[in-house]
Amino acid sequence: MSDTPRILVLGIGNPLMLDEGVGVRVVEELDRLYELPDTVNVVDAGTMGLGMMPLFKGIDAMIIVDAVEGTGYAPGTVIRLSPGDFAPNQILHSLHDIKFVDVLQSCALVGTEPEAECIGIQVESISPVELTIGLSEPVEAALPRALAAVLVLLAERGITAKPRPTDDERRAAFLAEIDRAFAEMRARHQDD
Repeated sequence: MSDTPRILVLGIGNPLMLDEGVGVRVVEELDRLYELPDTVNVVDAGTMGLGMMPLFKGIDAMIIVDAVEGTGYAPGTVIRLSPGDFAPNQILHSLHDIKFVDVLQSCALVGTEPEAECIGIQVESISPVELTIGLSEPVEAALPRALAAVLVLLAERGITAKPRPTDDERRAAFLAEIDRAFAEMRARHQDD
């Protein structure tokens, strides 16, 4: 890896299926709230499956943000996982969908295998039958922790995200929540 790693932050999910869209929402908020160096690319990958593979070319590391279910944790819990640990809990969008770990294995076959870490957010509800935009209350409340988790992974790679200036009180309060969660996660990591 070079001195300035090229990093891809990838939000996966379908915002039309309630909490299934949390990964996309996290990367949208990251892009809206923070300035990042040119070496960091933030992408809403939706439900692209193998179509994501071209995004991985030339990057050193990626951070994947997606909804998970069946973890045994309460809805809204933010979990740091490896891609292999992520696979059993990843939500499939249809019978034709593939898990992200399968996308990474396909990349390995063609010689493009960046380092990857995952941030999973335990869902409360998904709606595969009825299209519904929005997040459940516990998953919406988890957004600051999910964003802080992404910022921690970036910081571990020497990347500092600079908050965009704002005079909007709600946005400033949201940024303050993210900062508190970030400081708590960093302190806990240093204690480990």
